[in-house]
Amino acid sequence: MTPTSLLQVGGLAPLSTVDWPGELAAVVFAQGCPWNCTYCHNPHLLPAGEGCVPWADVIAFLQTRVNLLDGVVFSGGEPTVQAALGDAMREVRALGFKIGLHTGGPHPRRFAEVLPLVDWVGFDVKAPFADYEGITGVAGSGERALASLRALVESGVDFEVRTTVHPDLLGEEDLERLSIELAEEGVARWAVQAYRPDGARVGLRNTRLYESGVPASVRARFTEFVFRAG
Repeated sequence: MTPTSLLQVGGLAPLSTVDWPGELAAVVFAQGCPWNCTYCHNPHLLPAGEGCVPWADVIAFLQTRVNLLDGVVFSGGEPTVQAALGDAMREVRALGFKIGLHTGGPHPRRFAEVLPLVDWVGFDVKAPFADYEGITGVAGSGERALASLRALVESGVDFEVRTTVHPDLLGEEDLERLSIELAEEGVARWAVQAYRPDGARVGLRNTRLYESGVPASVRARFTEFVFRAG
């Protein structure tokens, strides 16, 4: 196979057991993100750039992992900022891999375009949708995320919603509000992830959410609720 995608790749993880629950996957980290989230763990991927791993090298590696890995997850950064995402997914699927996608949904149109190519989505929800700007630093980001979430729910593609929580950014009342919004949108699986300072930006207090800090009423709204301590 001759690679045709122009996807700009900022990193490649050869094996992950956590980026796609239940699957053995390689993870492709796409370069670029339009948001500037306070707790970002991959700030080096935020600027749009050429990346550091040629797409041809990604394909060459994946060819050695056929029948050894279940799938490939496109993560970031934010993969949907790149117009080449669809072509990259098609090339990977042609090798026989299932396709996973990590996204926050900042580009609803492109997200909808690639959804038919995807087997599973890890959808990042930052906060109650009206409060997004406080996390992302970008006006209107909540509206875009909500539009993408609605497209995802309607698509029938398997997914989970994940929310990273730092107590100074999302309190108990915020979790309550967000849980109501997600349940009303038809979300069945919600994973709440405790903020981890390792690798993240400086500036936030070194404090964290514990499982006991998630109200029972929040858990009860979902068919499957997962707490990840990090």
